Amino acid sequence: MLENSRLSVVFVVRKLTSKMDTIKVYARVTVDGKRAEFSLNRELAVSLWDEKRKRGKGHSKYVISLNKYLDQVFTGLHEAHRQLLQEDVDISSKAVKARFLKEDERGKTLLDLIAYHNSTMATVLRPGTMKNYYSTEKCIKKFLKEDLNIEDILLKKLKYGFIVDFEQYVRRYKPSTRMNCTNNGAMKHIERLKKMSRLAVRLEWLDKDPFVNYKLKFKKTERQYLTEREIKLIEETAFQVPSYRKIKDLFIFACYTGLSYVDVRELKANHLVKGMDGNDWLYTKRTKTDESLKIPLLPKAKEIIEKYKDDPDINANERLLPIYTNHMINRTLKDIADTCGIRKRLTFHVARHTFATAVTLSNGVPIETVSKLLGHTKLSTTQIYAKVVEKKVGEDMQNLMATMKRKNYGAEEAY
Repeated sequence: MLENSRLSVVFVVRKLTSKMDTIKVYARVTVDGKRAEFSLNRELAVSLWDEKRKRGKGHSKYVISLNKYLDQVFTGLHEAHRQLLQEDVDISSKAVKARFLKEDERGKTLLDLIAYHNSTMATVLRPGTMKNYYSTEKCIKKFLKEDLNIEDILLKKLKYGFIVDFEQYVRRYKPSTRMNCTNNGAMKHIERLKKMSRLAVRLEWLDKDPFVNYKLKFKKTERQYLTEREIKLIEETAFQVPSYRKIKDLFIFACYTGLSYVDVRELKANHLVKGMDGNDWLYTKRTKTDESLKIPLLPKAKEIIEKYKDDPDINANERLLPIYTNHMINRTLKDIADTCGIRKRLTFHVARHTFATAVTLSNGVPIETVSKLLGHTKLSTTQIYAKVVEKKVGEDMQNLMATMKRKNYGAEEAY
């Protein structure tokens, strides 16, 4: 039955009631005598339509463009019919129309999936997370165009080979704003594509996840942090430029609170409260996870807040601290590190690692408490951030040796 399904495609016109001298073009699909029509959203003068040829007549640019489009629609509808024949499904005029318009599930494309994901997740995921998905979308579009020479691809054509080719493209992909992707940067793009692929399976747009035999290859990286000596070095270094002094203060504040850039940026005066212990605390939320944060202020952090409490510009916006863009802060921190002779890549996020490692864990704060202060939802995340430094290991071993020495001394006394 499928092989005998006969397809007919013709273009028909109808006059517009509002413009009697203008007609609108429709495509009529017929399969085994049953019709389905849809508008092509093209209009032209009655005098420019050749009813016999079912095409526009004349040599104007518009007519030439119209006829070329009609040829594309004609070819596309026959291609949709051919695909349905190959898939061994029931064929009807409505099915051919739906496949051509990409309204059927099996006709969904990769860009259809990305558009669906981004539109539905925009109200669920954080803006920073969505920004990463938009970046991956841009990368995928460039890959399709530059490497495959196509605008889009059917989801059913996503195979293991597509993923491997995309990985290689991402590894050499170089946006205008930064350097080539690192290994983990490339894997993040692949990971986001994988999440969207799994969504397609749940939506039944894909029969099988093409990532079944693909394994993400993340490399473990050491979290950069400052030692107590390096923190003190920055604290004691004076800068003449006002913006440098303020950015230094913001960085040191983050070192003693563990707040990320976006959380420091969102701090308001009403986030500073008196805790049950009578001391100053910060009550806020992590922008990334929406987790509540209750952070007792250490003396250094409190000093910095006190420094700016009478600043009219800051008070006018009900903020606690001055604000700069993340880009400007990281650029300035690079200069600050050079000035202080610190041979580490200093970014604002290093302050968060420093709080977890040098300020809290190294000074005996339990990892469960550190996890709470950082606003992590899982303890395993804190274990990645907070590496116990050599100083703490050395102190613990000294304490162990002292304990063993006392025990041995006590044993000798017993004799």
